[in-house]
Amino acid sequence: MLRNLYNWTMALAARKSAAWWLAIIAFVESSFFLVPADVLFVPMVLAKPRRAYLYATIATVASVLGGVLGWLIGHYAFETIARPVLTFYGKLDTFDSLAASVDWKTMLILLVTSGLAHLPPIKVVTILSGVAGFSLPLFILSAIVARGARFFALAWLLNTYGEEMRHFIEQRLKIISALAAAGLIGVYAVYMLH
Repeated sequence: MLRNLYNWTMALAARKSAAWWLAIIAFVESSFFLVPADVLFVPMVLAKPRRAYLYATIATVASVLGGVLGWLIGHYAFETIARPVLTFYGKLDTFDSLAASVDWKTMLILLVTSGLAHLPPIKVVTILSGVAGFSLPLFILSAIVARGARFFALAWLLNTYGEEMRHFIEQRLKIISALAAAGLIGVYAVYMLH
């Protein structure tokens, strides 16, 4: 199923309506869709480097709006919508373990790490934010910073280094994401010790 979704998303990058599809995928990724917007964003930027920052803006705005939908689902419709979605994707156990130990500081770190590196998956964190009653304005601000940093950094890297960067990112995405998350967690740990 994941391979079919990935292939379908890659085919969208070649269409004239790709910017609209990017917005739709970035929106639904933040609340319930499995495939990250990056799989459409990267080929779009490589195909039209002049539009890299426009695509980054579209992806950021749509992702933040999708995150707000995830927050609303978690806050107002967990049992009817969120639980079945999380169960379908096999993320309910991850969600339950996070929900058992979350406070506002941990929630903020999760928003940043999931926004930058999908650790844990963004849809889990947006729904969790709503369930935990995390401040919606702070949620929106952190989503803008984290998602914007991710998409604009990718746009700059791809626009500057092109195809070489795409291969580098694809081959080392998990390592890069893990290092970024470890760095953020380290910063948080240092902050908590002081």
